[in-house]
Amino acid sequence: MSASPTRVFIARLAGIAVFDPAGDQVGRVRDVVVALRLGDRPPRVLGLVVEVASRRPVFLPITRVMMIETDAVIFDGRLNVRRFQQRESETLVIAELLDRTVTLTETGEQVQVVDVGMEPTRTRDWLVGKVAVSRGRGRGLRRRRGEVFVVDWNAVTGFSAVEHGQGAAGLIAAFERMKPADLANVVHELSEKRRAEVAVALDDERLADVLEELPEDDQIEILGTLDADRAADVLEAMGPDDAADLLGELPTEQRERLLTLMEPRDAAPVRRLLTYAEDSAGGLMTTDPVIVPPDVTVAEALAQIRNPDLNPAMAAQVYVCRPPTATPTGRYLGTVHFQRLLREPPSTLVSGIVDSELDPIRPTMSLEAVATFLAAYNLVAAAVADENGHLLGAVTIDDVLDHLLPQDWRENVMDVAAAERPDPEEEALRGAGRYGAGKDDDAHRPRRG
Repeated sequence: MSASPTRVFIARLAGIAVFDPAGDQVGRVRDVVVALRLGDRPPRVLGLVVEVASRRPVFLPITRVMMIETDAVIFDGRLNVRRFQQRESETLVIAELLDRTVTLTETGEQVQVVDVGMEPTRTRDWLVGKVAVSRGRGRGLRRRRGEVFVVDWNAVTGFSAVEHGQGAAGLIAAFERMKPADLANVVHELSEKRRAEVAVALDDERLADVLEELPEDDQIEILGTLDADRAADVLEAMGPDDAADLLGELPTEQRERLLTLMEPRDAAPVRRLLTYAEDSAGGLMTTDPVIVPPDVTVAEALAQIRNPDLNPAMAAQVYVCRPPTATPTGRYLGTVHFQRLLREPPSTLVSGIVDSELDPIRPTMSLEAVATFLAAYNLVAAAVADENGHLLGAVTIDDVLDHLLPQDWRENVMDVAAAERPDPEEEALRGAGRYGAGKDDDAHRPRRG
């Protein structure tokens, strides 16, 4: 390893790119794996958890890391793509150590862990030697952080104990810039305890975005950890179609209680969606597409689809309805596609460029028929209207794919064949960490060729 700093604070590594010697990016750092050791000996760093294509977490031994910079990690190019599986003897620094309450051995004062610093040794190993702690008060994302200072690893105790009610602000801050789908992948890999703590610390909007990207079992588990009022608030922040899918998996009594706690204006579209079969156009659609009246200009329509909260499929077109422009009461006139909006002068009225040739689909149309319709006309979304021509919502391609793929696709997309042979160096390094090799027992360290 060369040109690396003498100390690296691990939370700052979260999300930075990982490159091979040719300069090609292979993934991003998600965490650092360490082995805690008996007594006050500093933990040994075993390697990095790197998220590669298809959001698969893999293990990169620290011995293969050539350089660590402020915005990049460079390794020797050899990477085992087997999915990372955490062992009982291993600890993930960002996921498990940040936000932990520890005790200063000298004064007995309790402080919270803000970051953890690792340092290289003369033998090319890395050890966790420093801990950044805070005297801040309170828990959760909005806690007030007081004085932050750095102490030696052996100056604090409490890392080995199981802490109930551990905060998650530091973990969330480390991944603050992540897209919801990527943060959902991190949350999925956490223990049940840490998932619950992250759910408490996230604000309603961010938690709603993450829930929409999680597997069904994780959604139900996390929702069950929230009190009923908070769960209703999070459901209100979710898209109506996603909220309906989640509520549809809950027992009737729990579902009705949550719907009752939701604001009526938010609960009403969810209740409508729950009346349709899950694999029908009505069950797939969202009730919040971009709807404009016919006298709106191209400039005004473009302003609406610039909303950063819209996903690309939803922003690909606007639906033109006679007032009132809200589902399910507006009379559907047609669709204006994003590309057409770009080609017309800003002052043009959408009524003059509306595409009325394609009929809207009916809410009873099957999943297979919806997929065929989108494929036949090269669409990423389609309007759904009732027999009287009232716009009910829109079906987008991402929801169609979500239902066409196997139910557990979010979990299996990162899996690799179980028959893959283990990497000898990886197994040797992690085995050495498991048995607590230190500078006083270097004989247990793997040989490097």
